[in-house]
Amino acid sequence: MDSSASQHRIGFVSLGCPKNLVDSERILTQLRTEGYDIVNSYDNADMVIVNTCGFIDSAVQESLDAIGEALHENGKVIVTGCLGAKDNEIREVHPNVLAITGPHAYEEVMGHVHKYVPQPQHIPFENLVPDTGVKLTPRHYAYLKISEGCNHRCTFCIIPSMRGDLVSRPVGSVLDEAKRLANAGVRELLVISQDTSAYGVDVKHKTGFWDGQPVKTRMLELCAALGELGIWVRLHYVYPYPSVDEVIPLMAAGKILPYLDIPLQHANKRILKLMKRPGSAERTLERILNWRKICPDLTIRSTFIVGFPGETEEDFEELLQFLREAQLDRVGCFTYSDVEGAKANDLPDPVPEEIKQERYERFMQLQQEISAARLQQKIGRTMTVLIDEVDAEGAIGRSSADAPEIDGLVYLNGETGLEPGQFVEVRIEHADEYDLWGSLAG
Repeated sequence: MDSSASQHRIGFVSLGCPKNLVDSERILTQLRTEGYDIVNSYDNADMVIVNTCGFIDSAVQESLDAIGEALHENGKVIVTGCLGAKDNEIREVHPNVLAITGPHAYEEVMGHVHKYVPQPQHIPFENLVPDTGVKLTPRHYAYLKISEGCNHRCTFCIIPSMRGDLVSRPVGSVLDEAKRLANAGVRELLVISQDTSAYGVDVKHKTGFWDGQPVKTRMLELCAALGELGIWVRLHYVYPYPSVDEVIPLMAAGKILPYLDIPLQHANKRILKLMKRPGSAERTLERILNWRKICPDLTIRSTFIVGFPGETEEDFEELLQFLREAQLDRVGCFTYSDVEGAKANDLPDPVPEEIKQERYERFMQLQQEISAARLQQKIGRTMTVLIDEVDAEGAIGRSSADAPEIDGLVYLNGETGLEPGQFVEVRIEHADEYDLWGSLAG
């Protein structure tokens, strides 16, 4: 290795959610474009960038630990990401970090990099950065971030204080990126933001242009345009506003995947009000029934919080009853925990830890039964599966009902001749609480 290359090596640690992952990909793409070498160990890096998460206390601790490890192993560290919004908190624990920036501060990060590790004169990678940029996901799927920040002020969340209010990306820019990814072989786009249904609210849904055509900066028009790319399009973090009703026919027509990730958080009206969450359980149930009438194959994923301050046994029972009636396909659950800076910390009547845990277990037990029953209904059906990996035992993929990393898998035992990124038709033969098993149809 020549000495010039050895002076421009950057180590990178990426923590947190898919939105953070997209930030990491953008920074890495810029680093590669400018000729920096990305290395995967501390000891041969000239500097390390840590992209942090600060959403809940355990994530804050993980980020602080990662910064500490990078300082110990390397010594030259730049911090960015959500925890970077809490400059003092980081410096209190790690006063020796070189620089700190908040989330999606790409230019600032690059400015600090230039200061401590001068930009290479010769740029060996200029023609090697792919059209998609540097991706941290497998090459057949990618996250498409459509906006930053959030206009909600949920009492358990501090994201707006770290990432600011909603700022939607220009619709032409989002669609350009989507087309570039599709042309580069990406078979599935995962649309992400803090609030996907609110896309364009900040710019009053103004009309942009793409491919010479006017396109409104709004979820419906964005989804319609993405649906023309001929690949899977999956929606995440969708609030159940009335505007969501409009995209269900696109799902029924096969333009985008019949999949909605809707963070409902609770079903009791009083608790939702304390959380400062929109919607009510009755209205949500009504909407879900209507969506399923239009699109019977619709998969709904959601997340809930149990043990929120003030939650009584009756409130919790109401949540369980909602689960029984809603029959959601995929559900995540968290026990409430204080997050530094969140308004909910000050609410009266905190729920004791042992009751939180007991409610969590009851919640998950019920949802496991619901999930298992819904998966049993898929036995005997033939469905399209996107292959994610192939090993000596066979292939593993996902159906339209399964987002990567968070949902179930479809196992094809013995099918070692398939390729990641390939679509295949699979006849489902067996199911457990979360996953399916099948064989190639026809």
